[in-house]
Amino acid sequence: MAPAFVHRDRNTVCVMDASRRLGVSLVERLLRRGYVVHAATYGRGFGSLYPVSSCGGSEVLDADWVSLMAAVAGESSGSLRRLFGENQRLKLFHADPFDYQSIVDAMKGCAGLFYTFEPPQDQSYDEFLVEVEVRSAHNVLEACAQVETMERAVFTSSVTAVVWKENRKAAADFDEREWSEPNFCRKYKLWHALAKTVAEKTAWALAMDRGVDMVCVNAGLLLVAADLSVADPYMKGAAQMYEDGVLVTVDVDFLVDAHVAVYETPSAYGRYLCFNGAVCHPHDAVKLERLLSHDAAQPASSDGLTATQQRIQNKKLNQVMIDFDAGGHVDE
Repeated sequence: MAPAFVHRDRNTVCVMDASRRLGVSLVERLLRRGYVVHAATYGRGFGSLYPVSSCGGSEVLDADWVSLMAAVAGESSGSLRRLFGENQRLKLFHADPFDYQSIVDAMKGCAGLFYTFEPPQDQSYDEFLVEVEVRSAHNVLEACAQVETMERAVFTSSVTAVVWKENRKAAADFDEREWSEPNFCRKYKLWHALAKTVAEKTAWALAMDRGVDMVCVNAGLLLVAADLSVADPYMKGAAQMYEDGVLVTVDVDFLVDAHVAVYETPSAYGRYLCFNGAVCHPHDAVKLERLLSHDAAQPASSDGLTATQQRIQNKKLNQVMIDFDAGGHVDE
């Protein structure tokens, strides 16, 4: 908690990384709610792993816009460009997960952080990317502790940090108290699950040690048509998740609402599983397969699939969302 004498504006928040679909959607929603937003973009570059032009953590000026947008892929670039042109409450920053000072600079003056890590679409998860994500989480939470105005961090993790373990079939229904087992994930090369699990554990350890008020949103598979593919790292082990009754999805609007709700709800704490779809029937599996293949006419087959019982629940988040909606929170 920031000392009482520190000047801060509770309506100023940072979104990092703002270069991908979730980040852009968060920026847009927060602007509509009247926040001043520091949009910190990693672009396509993660430090020395993916070199990209940068001006450090300083605020991006008009002259830097072209180089920044060259680093931000596809549709997200157009959305950020439009928001930047329309809203004076949006400030853009370059950030690098390996450059601690650039992270601190982007957060300066902010009362809140919305943090999400999504690698470039053309980069598959592997052991090295696991280390990148863990290091990024460490640097971001360390920065939160050093920014005196920071009051709450909302950390985006994944359902894959919850459902993968040796004796998962014998477990009761999964909820936010469950954790994936890193050794199990390494054994079966579930790199996305390993990255999300270890990064989140790293964040929680630092948050508790440094006194950072952190809340975590563990998201299901994000259903954004332009970003979906059969190679999505979340889908590694999808057949087993289906059999276990834990293959869940979330649309971007619901996920953004969940982030805003846990940020604006003072009593929110800990982890929140976030999904609004469960793939438990053969027709659901066929529908998801078509979405992933981008071919609605493809004759996907449900042969051999049987209905499964849903074994994951998000009652904790549902209660926050009900209370949040009842509170009359209205966008501009």
